[in-house]
Amino acid sequence: MTTAHEVISVLDGHVVDEPLTDKQIKRTSALTLTQHIVAECGASELQLALLFNNIQNGCKVIAHSIQEAGIAGTLGMAGGQNFTGDEVKKLDIISNEIFVHSLKSSGVCSVLVSEENDEPILVKESMSGPYCVAFDPLDGSSNIDCNVSVGTIFAVYKRRTTEGVGEVADILRPGTDIIAAGYAMYGGACELVITWGKGVRRYALDPAIGEFILIGNVEFPKDGGKKIYSCNEGNSLYWDDAIKQYTGQVKDQGYTARYVGSMVADIHRTLLYGGIFYYPADKKSKKGKLRVLYEGFPMAMITEQAGGIASTGMFEGKIQRVLDVVPDNIHARCPIIMGCTRDVETLLALYSK
Repeated sequence: MTTAHEVISVLDGHVVDEPLTDKQIKRTSALTLTQHIVAECGASELQLALLFNNIQNGCKVIAHSIQEAGIAGTLGMAGGQNFTGDEVKKLDIISNEIFVHSLKSSGVCSVLVSEENDEPILVKESMSGPYCVAFDPLDGSSNIDCNVSVGTIFAVYKRRTTEGVGEVADILRPGTDIIAAGYAMYGGACELVITWGKGVRRYALDPAIGEFILIGNVEFPKDGGKKIYSCNEGNSLYWDDAIKQYTGQVKDQGYTARYVGSMVADIHRTLLYGGIFYYPADKKSKKGKLRVLYEGFPMAMITEQAGGIASTGMFEGKIQRVLDVVPDNIHARCPIIMGCTRDVETLLALYSK
């Protein structure tokens, strides 16, 4: 009798038993993101499952667009700057169009906020639903032409209004209102990291079957992990005393400096290895550089769900939790200090001295 791990094929009228390879067994038994979405969201949240199915599809298409960019001639500048002052690459525009289309076609989104759009996108009532999504379609795109890891970051809110077209107020809310967040990283492998507020899950795209496969949970190492600090020291001249002191302190303690300049890559490494990432406010950028809705909030939620701390440092006269910040516009900025408890608490303690 054929076992569960055998395939029956017919050749010249003869039945031949062919054992599955280890890879085939693993692929057929692995938990895919689609399966996990249904399990995580439950039968009562099928619309949320639809949303995440379209999010993962959008990420797959973006990953493919990046892989073929050199051959397709889509590297390089598109010309001009976006609303937030960043120079726009061709792939910024392509990635944005892909993600917007993916979210709209889900039929469950009412308000979309993108780094690449000056104004929020209000989905027409006939195609709208209960969710609002803020996203950076291609984080770290300044690195794209030299083949450095980049990514897509997103945060999901439940709409407040119940009738008609969605409103800006549906999404212009504190990070504590987010119901799910995640990022895709396009590098040596394409990965998705997602939280629904019950821990953090990590998936890798298997190109052989075109599915994201669950790798496991993401948690900061209990002891804080590797002693790594990640920041743009080119701005150190403009930092406040606490940040300057902390950076000098970790250097003296033998910490290793690691900075990619792509938030997705730097946070991904920090989550997996430990340490700290910071992009503080300074004399040049008094409100910080990173955007709240589609960079700060989603990464803060993921960091906290993985057992870390996400703080603004000293911001507007007080130390704040990133998720408690109240944005005053869709492209508002805030300073970021994220990482393991060991390192973030050490840095924040310097503000009280």
